[in-house]
Amino acid sequence: MKIVLATANKGKLEEFRKLLSNIEVIAYKELIGEYEVIEDRDSFQGNAIKKAQEIYEKINDENVIVISDDSGISVPALNNEPGIYSARYAGENATDKQNNAKLISKLKEKNLDKTPAYYTACIAIVYKKQTYSVHGWMYGEVLSCEKGEGGFGYDPMFIPKGFDKTLGELPYEVKKEFSHRSKALHLAKKVLDVIL
Repeated sequence: MKIVLATANKGKLEEFRKLLSNIEVIAYKELIGEYEVIEDRDSFQGNAIKKAQEIYEKINDENVIVISDDSGISVPALNNEPGIYSARYAGENATDKQNNAKLISKLKEKNLDKTPAYYTACIAIVYKKQTYSVHGWMYGEVLSCEKGEGGFGYDPMFIPKGFDKTLGELPYEVKKEFSHRSKALHLAKKVLDVIL
């Protein structure tokens, strides 16, 4: 079985390959080259479904399974920012460091050293023209500084509930047990078991 991942994010691709280690996971670019899906929906689910459906149509092979993920961090004290704009919080093509710096400055504006936050992951699956979606969440606190070099995105700023270290400090093997993406993938695997 081959799964085409509708993302250009190297961190996500690596994480999916680790979590789906018994399945071949390839990036859509390997099949159709450079192609950008405009993420213009107002929810993680809307963006995930749009990406999966558009890449599925572009590949034009009904035996391919396309999986996409839209995910990000939401901070209630900041009106749930960055939310669906997590990957481009500091602007289009922003780096993780730039996005983190913007979130840190927003937290500091409100004199917040740490505050509740949560990650959301929505995974969409398109196979044989049918679309499915599942969600996973991870709760904890976001810091107004970075700690650790591990993970990607906002991981060095996020302390998951029940821990005293950021995802940037925790080993991947620990993170994968409870991350929002792991939870969503666990449900996605159940969907794949049913449809295949």
